[in-house]
Amino acid sequence: MKKTVFTLLLWCSFCVLFAAGNPKREFRGAWIQCVNGQYLNKSMAQIRQMLSSQLDTLQQCGINAILFQVRAEGDALYKSSYEPWSRYLTGVQGMAPADGWDPLAWMVEECHKREMECHAWINPYRAKTKYTTALAQDHPAVRHPERVFEYDGLYIFNPALEENRLYTCMVVEDILNHYDVDGIHMDDYFYPYPVNGLPLPDHPYYNANPRGFSNIEDWRRDNVNLLIRDLHRLVRSVKPWVKFGVSPFGIYRNSPTGENCREGSATRGTQNYDDLYADIVYWVNQGWVDYNIPQIYWNIGTKVADYEVLIHWWNDYCGGRPLFIGQDIERTVQGVDPNNPNSHQMPAKYSLQRALPNVQGSCQWYAAACVNNPGNYRTLLKQQYHSTPALQPLMPYIDKKAPGKPKNVKARSYAMTGAVLTWEAPRAKKEMDRARQYVIYKFEKGEKVKLDNSANIVAITSGFSYSLPASKKGTTFVVTALDRLHNESKPVKVKL
Repeated sequence: MKKTVFTLLLWCSFCVLFAAGNPKREFRGAWIQCVNGQYLNKSMAQIRQMLSSQLDTLQQCGINAILFQVRAEGDALYKSSYEPWSRYLTGVQGMAPADGWDPLAWMVEECHKREMECHAWINPYRAKTKYTTALAQDHPAVRHPERVFEYDGLYIFNPALEENRLYTCMVVEDILNHYDVDGIHMDDYFYPYPVNGLPLPDHPYYNANPRGFSNIEDWRRDNVNLLIRDLHRLVRSVKPWVKFGVSPFGIYRNSPTGENCREGSATRGTQNYDDLYADIVYWVNQGWVDYNIPQIYWNIGTKVADYEVLIHWWNDYCGGRPLFIGQDIERTVQGVDPNNPNSHQMPAKYSLQRALPNVQGSCQWYAAACVNNPGNYRTLLKQQYHSTPALQPLMPYIDKKAPGKPKNVKARSYAMTGAVLTWEAPRAKKEMDRARQYVIYKFEKGEKVKLDNSANIVAITSGFSYSLPASKKGTTFVVTALDRLHNESKPVKVKL
């Protein structure tokens, strides 16, 4: 019995110490994909119930951003002005939800209700997956077959064509104009993953218009560069507060010397630069992406692609924009910590992630795996790594002006409901200056007010009141305002 009590006390002490060390600002995302078939053979009501349950569980373990897949193959999980409804939602491409449901509108509302960001996740180039057997008559590849090429069973919107770049921008603008999303997100599918012995069928386009490039590889990279540039400019012009981010494959380039250097990492896998023609480092250096989530899905010690090697490489050479790490939950819990054979690799990976100065968060692949909690992964997020709330990382290159501080902040006591904190929104002339959320901090009597410690945050809310926890007389509460980019206002203090 004494041993059990001692172990419990030790565990509680560890959790308190860890909570005090959690960063105040951190991106804590999760991908919700459609291509895994989790929606198929379910009614729209059943899908909503499943997603609601996932969001509730993700909220409980500290996730503060959802990357929601809405365009997998020139289709839509929203009311698109240009593309057919996705077969991944209703089972038949072009068939609308029977009850008129709009998944993206619903997801934005549900995320915001839970104080999470919602990023619309699109695939810009894939027009048909290998396993799609029928396209709707209004699908862009059916209406304009000359704009796509076939590769290993895929249909790809030809990156060389300006009309495809313009069309992708129209699709994104449609989303921006109709949905209050917090981000536009792209995954790792640029040019298709290479298949041995199967060349890309784009040489005639290069020969017809090389645009001054002496080799086709640089020409392909420039095709993608132009799209990324145009999308970033579009997002800034339509809704300047919306973040534009990418999630590239975990290897930028393999170093020819086998050592980590600016040109590449000590790895031997598929490469963004040479195989997918995606020059992530160039986009970051040009300021064309607002965040970067490389998919470092391998484990520590993997010979071809070592997690430790890769996270150091991305930190050292691609930190010009906020860097978040894509974490593979299932692979992580199947691996053994090289320094602790009694543990899987989650603690070691998070130790690396939190120790590197340019890494400002992570994203979980994938949401349903996090909910399923293999190896107590979700439990560890809740009790340790996400045990205190977190604001989003700052993005001063988008906006660095803080909103005004909350007005008329008061603490009132009611006989039936106890103490309640209330406030009013500060004045704002523009959308970028408007307060969207509020942070509530708690400090015991005599405790110094320090807003940089996440352990002092009791809530982040978009409301205008908060039921206070039982507190002693003299307890200080602080309220600040956050704008869309989580710039934080000056504090307002009240004593209980």
